[in-house]
Amino acid sequence: MTSSIKSIAIVGVTGTIGTYLTHALLAKNHLTITAISRQDSKAEFPPNIQVVRVNYDDHGSITEALKGHDALIITTSIFAPKDTSAKLIKAAAAAGVPWILPNEFGMYNTDEVANETIGTSKKEDRELIESLGVSSWIGISCGFWYEHSLSNGELYGIDINERKATFFDHGTQRLNTSTWPQVGRAVAALLSLPVDTSGEQGAPTTLSTYRNRMVYVSSFTVNQKDMFESVKRVTGTTDSDWNITSEPAKQRYENARERLRNGDRVAFGRVLYTRYFYEDAGLFEKTHGLDTENLGLPKEDLDQSTKKAVSLVENGYWAKYGQ
Repeated sequence: MTSSIKSIAIVGVTGTIGTYLTHALLAKNHLTITAISRQDSKAEFPPNIQVVRVNYDDHGSITEALKGHDALIITTSIFAPKDTSAKLIKAAAAAGVPWILPNEFGMYNTDEVANETIGTSKKEDRELIESLGVSSWIGISCGFWYEHSLSNGELYGIDINERKATFFDHGTQRLNTSTWPQVGRAVAALLSLPVDTSGEQGAPTTLSTYRNRMVYVSSFTVNQKDMFESVKRVTGTTDSDWNITSEPAKQRYENARERLRNGDRVAFGRVLYTRYFYEDAGLFEKTHGLDTENLGLPKEDLDQSTKKAVSLVENGYWAKYGQ
């Protein structure tokens, strides 16, 4: 018997990735979306979704809000209290929510590299979901967000505003990266799959296919030089307009780790990104393959996405992060 997801609760609707997810899910026209928000939040929500305000210190409050939903998507900010995900996961289990998309939506290839960068928290969330024995999880590994990352010179090494490019090693290490819209489309396509077709002959890919595993999606498989060439095309510049240098990736990574250990929080971006620019660490399509085709995701235009990154720079996107 075929069933499908109908009602989805989302934490973090008004965040950047939450906005793209919500837009893509609503475009499917068959899903009911509920935003889970703090009681004291002043955020404004789209008019075509439901909003339930909860007390994150009250397990019962969150549980009641999640009752009746088929899936919970968690997209909390990096500034959210560390126990927020655990509270949501426990409440989802108490409410009987069958599917959880935990707060992944980024770069995942191996636990080893994840532990060297972000730590074990995301793995612990997945293990918690399984241990409670009620919900199943699906993680979205989409690589770093392309527009977001390219618009900050610290991350992909291309400073659009200052016209500086720093290649890690030779700038030829490829990695997977995804645009915000592609991540939204991936989640919408995933949650529109039939949950289970019970072994029907010739049955399509189902949601259950991805039970307790990562979904790997990507907009582009590129290296720094590919991105730099795109930036030059979009900005109408040539090499002579840029200050171009290189730096050993491992040295950059170790230096950033030392800065981070000494309390320089800004160095975290360098630690996170640089580690995925060597040993194929960010090339998860090589290790796991991609689910992009199974989800029917479109092929995107690199230069159009680069234009978005340039626009973010011009509009001071990173100013809100104090950088």
